[in-house]
Parts: sequence; C-alpha cells; structure tokens
Amino acid sequence: MKAELNERLTQVGPGTPTGELLRQYWQPVALLDEFDPALAPTMAVRPVKAVRVLGQDFVLFKNAQGVFGLLDRDCPHRGADLAFGRNEGDGLRCPFHGWKFDVTGQCTDTPAEPAGSTLCSRIRQRSYPLVEKAGTLFAWFGPEGQTPPPFPALDAFEAPGTHSFAFKGLWHCNWLQSFEVGIDPAHASYLHRFFNDASLDDSYGKQFRGASAGEVGGERWPMTKVMREFSQPEISFTAQPYGFQLTALRKMNEALAHVRVTNAVFPQTFVIPLSETMTITQMHVPVDDTHNHWYAFFTSFDGPVDKDTMRKQRLEAVTLPDYLPKSGRHNHWGFNAEEQQNSTFLGMGEDDINVHDQWACESMGPIQDRTREHLGTTDKVIMANRRMLQTAIASVADGGVAPGIADPAQHAAIRGPDTVDGIAPADAWEAWWHNAVVAKRAGAPWDKAKAEPTAETRTP
Repeated sequence: MKAELNERLTQVGPGTPTGELLRQYWQPVALLDEFDPALAPTMAVRPVKAVRVLGQDFVLFKNAQGVFGLLDRDCPHRGADLAFGRNEGDGLRCPFHGWKFDVTGQCTDTPAEPAGSTLCSRIRQRSYPLVEKAGTLFAWFGPEGQTPPPFPALDAFEAPGTHSFAFKGLWHCNWLQSFEVGIDPAHASYLHRFFNDASLDDSYGKQFRGASAGEVGGERWPMTKVMREFSQPEISFTAQPYGFQLTALRKMNEALAHVRVTNAVFPQTFVIPLSETMTITQMHVPVDDTHNHWYAFFTSFDGPVDKDTMRKQRLEAVTLPDYLPKSGRHNHWGFNAEEQQNSTFLGMGEDDINVHDQWACESMGPIQDRTREHLGTTDKVIMANRRMLQTAIASVADGGVAPGIADPAQHAAIRGPDTVDGIAPADAWEAWWHNAVVAKRAGAPWDKAKAEPTAETRTP
C-alpha cells in the first residue's frame, strides 16, 4: 500500500476523508457505568465527563432529570474548557464568565451582561444527538441539521438490559489496525493458542475457553483445542447489507469439520461467538489517529447475563475511571518467556486474551505502516474490507450515502447478524450451522418475544 493511501484510511479528524465517513455512523461515547457513583465516586457530586472522539473534544453531562447532553468542549464565549464547568442541575455553567448551557446546547444565562440583555437567546453551543442502547451512550457527529440514520437493529442493541453487558478499554494505536485484527479469522490458531485446555466448568464470560457446539466421538471439545489442532482454516466471505459474513472452516476428519461464522459490520464493528449462547459485538472507535476505544457488547440468547461476574473479570485488566489498560508497551504487555515456552503461544497470560489482541495492534506502532506489509491468502477479508472502505470514502466525498448501517434504505434488511462456533458434519456443515442458529434464537426469550426496546432516544 502506498503511504498516501495508508494516511487516507487512518486519519479521522474533521475534514479528513475517513473522518467524514465515520461521522455518518452512530459512535459510542461512554458507558452508563462511567456515570455510576459505585464505579466513579465523583459522579455522585458532578456527573460531567470530558470525551474525545474522532479527533474532537466534547463534554458529556447529565442534568438533574437524568437527561444527557453532549456539547462541543470549548465555550462559545472565549473558548474556555467546559469539561470543568459547574453542573447546576439545569445546565452546565462555564466558570470563566458564568455562561450556562442546557443539554440542547442553548445558552440560558450570561450573568455578567447588563440587565435585560438577550444575548443568551442568540447563543447555542453545538450539541449532538444521543441514543442510549445496551448500557452505552451513542452519539452522531454528522453535519449539523442533517437527520441521523436509524439506529442499527443489531442483536446487541435489541436485547433487553437483562441479557446484555457492555465494557470498554483504550488501546494506544489507530482504529483500523485494531479492527483488522478483529476480522482476521486465521490469527486465533496462533495468537490465542493455549498448550493446555482449562476446565469447561470455569469458562463463563471467557473468550476461547468454552466448548464449541457439537461433539467429537461423544466428547465436547474446548475452543482452544480446536484452534490448536486445526490451524489452517479455509476462509471465505460473502457480501451482506451490513458488510461481510466470514466463514472459517477447519476440516477435522472425513466426517467432521469445525465451522466458525463471524461478521464484519462496516465500518468498525465485528460480531463473533463467545459461546453457544452468547455473542460479542465489538466496535473500535477512534479517539484520534493514534488511539481507539474498544467497546464490547455481550449478548445472551439464553439466561440473563451475570453482569457482576463479567464486570469483575474485566475490571482486573483496567484502571478506573478511564478504563486504561494495565498492560501495554510500558510493561511489555506482561510478556513472560517461560510462559511462552510452556503454556501459551504468545506468552502474555491465559485469563484475558484481549491483551493478546492489544499487543498485536499496539506492537504495529501508533499507525501501522502498511507500505511494509506482505499479505497472504488468509488476508482476503482484510483486502476486501480495505477496498470497501476506499469505495465508501469516495462515495461520501461525492455526496453519496454511507453504506451499511448508515444507509436508511438498508435498515430493514439488517438484523442479527448470526454467528456460530461448532463441530458439524463435514458434508452438511452449512445446513448444520443454519439449524444451530435457528435453535439458538428459538431459545432466546427476548428474541422470540420481540420485547419492546428499553432504550430511549434523546436528540437535543
């Protein structure tokens, strides 16, 4: 790849081609947990948070009625930082001269102005539409005055709060290399290889520790065993209204094959199976050109999610209140040479494979230099996604509609998407996995009942 194209695909600030494309899609800006005083004690006193997304700075705050507002961070008076504003319940007041703004961005008070002044009625700070879904606040950063697209009806956002859990973390690298690791079906057999298989009894909420659906000789195989013993998947993909459906087929013997179906939801989301009854929908959201937040949405098609367990597992890897990773370049991502020889292929722990992906992404550098890479046949999905990204950038630059979940015309056609991780008859794996998905959905009370959405759309 030429350096100019690499730059074009990775820069996300205002006015950049990729930045303008990504602003057409709903972007997560904060977990509701970030406003929970039990996890962030200062929120009990002052529910205000600085937010940086797509190379821009914003301030997110909650008023006394529990309504959130997302505003540009620089006060429209003389540019002071509203992230230090006084949350007075009915609005955020700038400490510099006392100008106050409500959640819609309307200025409601300019106390230093002469009595009778109507200046505040003519001042409005830019605010951004917000939607609350899956325990997360999403914002839309498209052109002011333009109607946002409908929020995508993916499973992760349709499931009720009882059956979903959200978490996040920060990675010190560009969003695109992070997303490309997530849609790479081949890396699991190497980056996440374990030399020994843990007990299936302690696999809840842990990636690659549960059993694949199906059996071999009457035995349930842990995902780790499948990935380790069958490391040359046949990778294929098909175009879908949301992006690509990916299939990694591992022939086990004459009778059986392991099939793993995942999805790339354009432009920055992938959907993968965590277990037979749970999926992960993960988004990589640019903070700026050299940092991104991953947001993971866990969706259960069986019983309610054990949020306390899921949260406890993941809080061990980050520091609050900013969800900063404890592992990173500063401590070599926890690398242990002895572990690499004896228990894992990578040598960076067995409990949190998210660190494995973090190393793969961050070790490439803040922005991967794609002029130096040599792609192979297993990278066919990576190449297809880059082509789609270039096409979408050009279309939006020419005034066209962004594809997939940002296209209102595609909204009714985009549902799911379905995933599977299982051992199937080698000659009938396609029918097997479709039947497995039907059975999974039939067992999901929320999917079967089509429960009413619990989220509330708030558009200042």
